[in-house]
Amino acid sequence: MPTETVYGLAADALNGKAVAKIFKAKGRPADNPLIVHISDFSEIEKYRLVREIPVSARLLADKFWPGPLTIIMKKSGVIPDEVSAGLDTVAIRLPGHPAAQALIKAAQTPLAAPSANLSGSPSPTTAGHVINDLGGKIDAVIDGGACRVGVESTVITLAAGTPRILRPGGVTLEQIQAVLGDVDVDDAVLHKLKDGAAAASPGMKYKHYAPKANVILLKCSDDEYIDYVNKNSENEVAALCCDEDIPFLKVKAFSLGRRSDYPAQAHRLFDELRRIDDDESICTVYSRLPSSAGVGMAVYNRLIRAAGFEVIDLEKI
Repeated sequence: MPTETVYGLAADALNGKAVAKIFKAKGRPADNPLIVHISDFSEIEKYRLVREIPVSARLLADKFWPGPLTIIMKKSGVIPDEVSAGLDTVAIRLPGHPAAQALIKAAQTPLAAPSANLSGSPSPTTAGHVINDLGGKIDAVIDGGACRVGVESTVITLAAGTPRILRPGGVTLEQIQAVLGDVDVDDAVLHKLKDGAAAASPGMKYKHYAPKANVILLKCSDDEYIDYVNKNSENEVAALCCDEDIPFLKVKAFSLGRRSDYPAQAHRLFDELRRIDDDESICTVYSRLPSSAGVGMAVYNRLIRAAGFEVIDLEKI
């Protein structure tokens, strides 16, 4: 199903056997929790999805739902372990796409739906991406056009202590702070999850969003980036860059947009990673480590996972 973030592979969230088919189709690790999608806030109580709805959840829903924000709360007994990966919490979102809302209403049940791609590959932002990854493994695709946001939802947990962002997305830290005040950012948002730690949110634990080519991030200035890429411009190298870089690069260039336009970069990121995948001659992709401010945090989070946390700090060379 289409959502405003990415396409999701949906199954009845209250049916563990149905949810297990999601993991099989995607090749997704069973310890990676899913997000439950609803079509109206009242469905949280109607289906008794959580033990208690915190006041902060109502405040966030009033401001950002329908929209690209997922809220984690303490789950009730109706949530299967397949959805929560054995955790005592559940992630819930009310998507903003009318087709997703219509499907949930027609199904008369909440829908668990991770991104509709092969696990670890770039997330799908068009129906064609879904068919390329999962054709023959699923029964149907609803074509709702290209996704408006282009990266997965922001995930915030309200299940313990200070609200904490576990995955950045289209709703920024600054926007959430304006509603709730004190908000933390989990260390795993910008860094690798510690060995043995449980993933409290989708997108935390594994290498994600990666094309077949090896993605390497460069921590550097704009000039240093162009110089380094040009000095390493073998035939198999490409640049995932900004519009301003293209005239100066000697390699194949895939632009995310202007340097300062992080919403546009988030919107184009997965499309460009899939375009890189379509060129089998590319073995290595160099991208600059982005800012972690605003929507830039979402771009940073996806790129550093696509790179498997491989960063070259040119400032220290």
